[in-house]
Amino acid sequence: MAKKVSKRYQSLLEKIEDRNYALAEACSSVRELKSAKFDESVEVALNLNVDPRHADQMIRGAVVLPNGTGKTVRVAVFAKGAKMDEAKAAGADIVGNDDLVETVQGGEINFDVLIATPDCMGLVGKLGRILGPKGLMPNPKTGTVTMDVTKAVSDAKGGQVTYRVDKKGNMQAAVGKVSFSAEAIQENVAAFVAAINKAKPSTAKGKYITNAAISLTMSPSITLDTQELMDIK
Repeated sequence: MAKKVSKRYQSLLEKIEDRNYALAEACSSVRELKSAKFDESVEVALNLNVDPRHADQMIRGAVVLPNGTGKTVRVAVFAKGAKMDEAKAAGADIVGNDDLVETVQGGEINFDVLIATPDCMGLVGKLGRILGPKGLMPNPKTGTVTMDVTKAVSDAKGGQVTYRVDKKGNMQAAVGKVSFSAEAIQENVAAFVAAINKAKPSTAKGKYITNAAISLTMSPSITLDTQELMDIK
């Protein structure tokens, strides 16, 4: 049975042409798809020609968007000694170690990003079953396991997004808000795509980005020109 399309969604579909859009045009057009009463997120979805079953083709990392994400990010840090003071000075919302383990084990997770110094990963490991399914486990590849907690907190607060390809080669990220200018959205998308291009495995063969689209939280998607995206450095 075909899914019924609402009049609102149908009216948005009529604004999108069945073709590949250049990035600049897409970032301008996507703002015209606003239909919700809240400030919708702008989301980019990519399909990559990689096989994540091979370790060298598991693309995962983080990138700081030049214009931020438009979200208020709550950051927690596992640290000890002087690094606790450093984290607090950098603007972390929550800082702790053993006490933070107890808090999370008690079901209280009042943060969006978790950063840990390497000497605290033993403590964080106890929380794997809780944090893992929520995508909150710190990882060196995303810059969240580090001794440079000042930079890690600053990046998280300043518009860092993490990315990870799934088993089918898909990945997506929120790269701003519909209230952003078209230019700001384009700069953020370009920064995100540049990071993905930089992470291209040497073993990946054929066309790297096979499909790409941009959309809002409540909108249909606009198809992007993948060749243009692959040329972004």
